[in-house]
Amino acid sequence: MGGVTGDPDFEKGNLRGKSKIKEGEQSEMAPISRSSSRPQLDLSGAAIQGNFEEANPTIILPNQSDDISHLALDIGGSLIKLVYFSRHEDRPVDDKRKRSLKQRLGFPNVNRRSYPILGGRLHFVKFETAEINECLDFINSKQLHRGGINPRGWHANSSVNDDAIIKATGGGAYKFADLFKERLGVGIEKEDEMDCLVAGANFLLKAIRHEAFTHMEGQKEFVQIDQNDLFPYLLVNIGSGVSMIKVDGEGKFQRVSGTNVGGGTYWGLGKLLTKCKSFDELLELSQRGDNRVIDMLVGDIYGGMDYSKIGLSASTIASSFGKAILGNKELEDYSPEDISLSLLRMISYNIGQIAYLNALRFGLKRIFFGGFFIRGHAYTMDTISFAVQFWSKGEAQAMFLRHEGFLGALGAFMSYEKHGLDDLMAHQLVERFPVGAPYVGGKIHGPPLGDLSEKISWMEKFLQKGTEILAPVPLAPLRTTGLGGFDSPSSKGGSLRSDDATLNVGVLHLVPTLEVFPLLADSKTEVSFCCILVLYTSFWLEKQTALICTSSLA
Repeated sequence: MGGVTGDPDFEKGNLRGKSKIKEGEQSEMAPISRSSSRPQLDLSGAAIQGNFEEANPTIILPNQSDDISHLALDIGGSLIKLVYFSRHEDRPVDDKRKRSLKQRLGFPNVNRRSYPILGGRLHFVKFETAEINECLDFINSKQLHRGGINPRGWHANSSVNDDAIIKATGGGAYKFADLFKERLGVGIEKEDEMDCLVAGANFLLKAIRHEAFTHMEGQKEFVQIDQNDLFPYLLVNIGSGVSMIKVDGEGKFQRVSGTNVGGGTYWGLGKLLTKCKSFDELLELSQRGDNRVIDMLVGDIYGGMDYSKIGLSASTIASSFGKAILGNKELEDYSPEDISLSLLRMISYNIGQIAYLNALRFGLKRIFFGGFFIRGHAYTMDTISFAVQFWSKGEAQAMFLRHEGFLGALGAFMSYEKHGLDDLMAHQLVERFPVGAPYVGGKIHGPPLGDLSEKISWMEKFLQKGTEILAPVPLAPLRTTGLGGFDSPSSKGGSLRSDDATLNVGVLHLVPTLEVFPLLADSKTEVSFCCILVLYTSFWLEKQTALICTSSLA
């Protein structure tokens, strides 16, 4: 039973258990650094959309301005995990301010990508690897390999460039590379699986509020992670198999252990023993099961008594599937529900125990569990948490992630930034010119003007008025460079000529940064803008020369 899950157009899942936000949480996440030489993800203010119980929720990027078109996949042995970006469809592309500025500067009409798109979303979708054609159909239906479908309904690009690539990790990135080229006309650029897992986990733990949580006895409690105290930690990724990774920092990690008993084991044995057709069907069966029918408990051995001397209660599992050796029952005599639950407990408990032993080995107190084995399943999380708590005597803590299964795909998504590639879009590099306020009496007054219309407006007024300061003049500290920000203007401007008749010259600040300039859609527009900028600069220099001469004569 294949199919797609995670996309808002298809279905939504739910976690079990009650939610409780831990006291003392920070109100804001720390900013994530990024380079600025190409269309970029702006992760500032990133937050989860939806309620606390929703599985694999959409992540909102409220401050996104660049129009990007990233798509990334983690193609595992059992599942394909897909992350893609979409623009907010309720935001106008061509806002009034940009239209007005375009008309004032006399720029020709430019295409859709010429204006900043405010806001965007990261979406999370999964498919069974056996149903890879459904994944390809989904990508094609949304034109994700071509930059997505515009809110107005037309494709972002008419065709795919022969050199276009999408990022992917996992074994399937190698296995299915030819199929992606054949069906979608795009190449796959392969990213290292461990690199992606760690990068995805670090991103979520650093940038997303209400991402990490604990789960004990049906109670879910969100945990706010202090960025300064994040490392080191143990990342346990439970996919088809299990990898245990000691993470010491950004890009600093070591795979310290693992086990071949993981999600693939549960699904494989479950399929053989219960005839279930999918992982989710097997999990659903477990919710109606009673493992005591099949598992041998401590109480079964000790006549219903605890073994208190070594801290074992009567309900502790002494031997998974141990009761199957008793009597003459055949497989068909056991219910699929009981088999599924016994199998789930066996695998979950052992993963939790091995994880703690590795945390103990390296002195780690914090363990994060990810991977699609968990699926937000309350019983799975409770079993893992119990194992960690039991073996650590409460000193270590198991924590889970709301986007647990998408760590690798997220890491591959972020690798567009890491390698400086955005092959799904045209590259545009220009410099940004913040303009500072005038220089009066040996001091620079006012912050740089970050908005283009403000810059042009200020220059126009400066050229017209000459001796008036029209920029905001806050109370600036001594020795200010004019490059820092100020809270708010405290007074209106005065005269360029101060009371002590000191020579005063307007200051134009140049802070070059390589960023996409929204108005430069083509070479003609670029030339036009450069000509205008040169003219304004020439007028400005001419005015300063006149001011200097006037001051000298005075």
